[in-house]
Order: sequence, then structure tokens, then C-alpha cells
Amino acid sequence: MPDTKDILREALANLRPAGLDAPLADCLVWAAESDGFVSLKLCTPTLDTPEPRTEAAHAAREAVALTLAEVGSVPLRSLIVEFVDNAGTVLQTERLGPGASDNPDPTLRIASASASTDHKKTSQDADAEHREASDQAPACASSPQPTPSQPTGHQPIGGLSDPNPLDTIKHIIAVGAGKGGVGKSTIAVNLAVGLAKKGHAVGLLDGDIYGPSLPTMLGLDALEQNVVAGKLQPHAVHGIKAITIGKLVDPDKPLIWRGPMAHGAFKQLIEQSDWGELDYLIIDLPPGTGDVCLTLAQTLQCTGAVIVCTPQKVAQDDAVRAANMFTSLKIDVLGVIENMSYFIGDDGKEYDIFGRGGAEMMAQRIGLPFLGCVPINMALRANSDTGEPLKNFTPETAGGEALPAAIDKLITTLDGQVALASIKQGASKPTLSVS
Repeated sequence: MPDTKDILREALANLRPAGLDAPLADCLVWAAESDGFVSLKLCTPTLDTPEPRTEAAHAAREAVALTLAEVGSVPLRSLIVEFVDNAGTVLQTERLGPGASDNPDPTLRIASASASTDHKKTSQDADAEHREASDQAPACASSPQPTPSQPTGHQPIGGLSDPNPLDTIKHIIAVGAGKGGVGKSTIAVNLAVGLAKKGHAVGLLDGDIYGPSLPTMLGLDALEQNVVAGKLQPHAVHGIKAITIGKLVDPDKPLIWRGPMAHGAFKQLIEQSDWGELDYLIIDLPPGTGDVCLTLAQTLQCTGAVIVCTPQKVAQDDAVRAANMFTSLKIDVLGVIENMSYFIGDDGKEYDIFGRGGAEMMAQRIGLPFLGCVPINMALRANSDTGEPLKNFTPETAGGEALPAAIDKLITTLDGQVALASIKQGASKPTLSVS
């Protein structure tokens, strides 16, 4: 049986919407199909108004439904079409159910001859036809066209309903880092739990889709992911709501995903989770400056981002790159956190293993607020491994006063920076009481 992307590309081969000089198949950036749920991303910069895009989406639905039925696949249950420009910015999203009889423009119907298309052609023939068609498609020439040998994009999680607009969340905070291993997930978990202890309604999204840590750090191993009314239901643990892709895949399975797959998975986790009313949504991002960060910027209106860094120079260099990335994406950097600032031994003595103060000096150098430093001790490591973050807030279970005091100061400082960012963005206004 041909590759899924080959089948979907073939379904679009005879569609030529008004405004395009090439078949719709030549504008296909990526595609995915799972149990009748199909996602397409189309680069159509010349379709510059919503109406032709909507017509093209309906025509694509009819063609895909016909082709899936022809090759003996499951019936089309849902189709999501994203229209993007040459830069990859999403211009319009169409979500369509099954059916092939209500196409608004009959002239775009797939030609009947396509029903007899031979799906058993060789991969060499398909490659040759694809290259020939690409040469005739200047409208989308600047968009990279994946070859049929590449794996298909993210396969959507079946049974989920239309995306949640996230209008019920006041503040969205991204926790990022330029490199891995700096304790970004540890900081994200303790920020979320600490804000909840201050009386806020808090959600925590494990956006590190390549190496999700929340199942361990929140003790979610015995819990199952539930879907109610087409929405992922967050786990209610430690006073917060949490969603992680680690509960949607085999825990031992490596997530070997290309950019479009990561984009699709992260987008589903954001938009199709039933968060309810939240004061804060903390998003633990993967390390680096890749696809997930770009998806975050395009999908959400973030209040700001927090950069996690350890004191040594090599971590500082990558943290500066992460800060510059958020700035270029028009996301305010709320500040820098120095994690593993120093180690507290069982004897209570402090050891500057990585050189205390390095991240603070880096923040001053590039003009960013310094939110605080967090030490590391044996209790923090143990509480993280056993999934008991609440123990980090009590001196008896946190190895002394230093760790709870540091986290509490961090929460207070972050709360203030969020308030300032909200005023700057116009989300809230200062008030003056006169008596």
C-alpha cells in the first residue's frame, strides 16, 4: 500500500482552485492520517482571502474522502486544513466533518478519472511526477516540499473535538532554556505548585514532547489519560491541573518526530485540553529554539517567558540565545532563574559547584530581570524522583529552610513581573484607591 502522504497528495492532484497556477497537491507541505482523522497543511500564498481557501478546503475534503474509500482505508471522519504563507505563518484553519456532497464550488470537484488512478505505481514514478509538478508550481516554490520517502506528519489523537480557544486562561507563561539539563522541568513544576499554594488556579503543560518529565515529577504513573466530550482532561494533582504527552504514548517509546509532527502534537495538547478557568498556565518547553517554540508563538498570546540557566558559562551562552529567540517572537522575557545555584550538603554546608551568580550576572549584562536562584540538595532530587513536589515547600521534607525560602521568593518575584507585563500589554490597568 502506498505511503499515506502519497495517497493524500494524489487525492489533491486534480484540484486546481481559482487563484492557483498549480494543482493543490503541489502546495502540500505535510499531511497525516490516523483512523480517518486527516490533517493537511497547504502553502497557498496566492489565495489571499478566506473565501477561496474555504472552497479549496471543501474540495480537498471531497477528494480525500473519495481516495480513502478507494484504497480501502477507513472512512473520512474529520479533516483539518491549515493554510500557510511562504514563511509558515498560519493564515486560516478549516475544520470539516465527513461528507462529499456539499462542496460550495462544484467546479472544484475531483475528476472522475482519478477514481481509476493506479495506486501501485513505483516510488520512482511518484518521485518523477512530483518533481515535474513542482517545476510547474511557482506559487509555492519557496515552500519546502517533503519527498514521499519522508515519514508522515503528526497523527492526530482520535476522538478529540474542536480546539479550545483558551479564553479562560489569564496568564500563559513559557518556561524555556537554551540547552537541556539545566533543570527547566524542575523549575516549571515548582513554579506551578508554588503559584497554586499562593491561591492561584494553575495549569501545567508538559510541552517537552521529545522528553516528557511530568509523569515522573508529578507521580502520574498510575493515572490514565481521560477524554470527556472530546477534550483531554487534565490530571488534578498537587493542587494543579497537568497535561503531558507522556501519558499519551508508550513510556519507553522514543518520540522520533520531525518538525511538523512536533508542531501538530503540541498544538493538540494546547488547544484540545479542558483547562477551565485558570489564573496561570505554565508551559514546560523543550530545550533549544526549535519548532515547538515557534508553534507556541504562533498559537498563543503569552504573557511572557522565563529563562532557566545554571551558573556556568556554557549554559549562559545558550540562555542568551533563548532570550533573543523569545524577543524576536515578540514574547516578553519576564526574567532569568539561576537553577542549581549551589549545592547544600547533608551537613548544611553550601558548595558552589557551578559557580554561584553566573546567571545573575548574565541577566544584568543583557538587561533582563533576575527572578532568583534555586539551590539543589538531596531532598529536591528525591522529591522530584518520587513525584512529590509539595515536599519542597516544607523545611522538614525539603532538607532545611533554604529551598522553600528560595522557591517562595521566586514565586513572589515572578508574580510581580507578570503584573508588570500585563499592564504593559494592556491586559490589566493599575488602580488607585482614594479614601
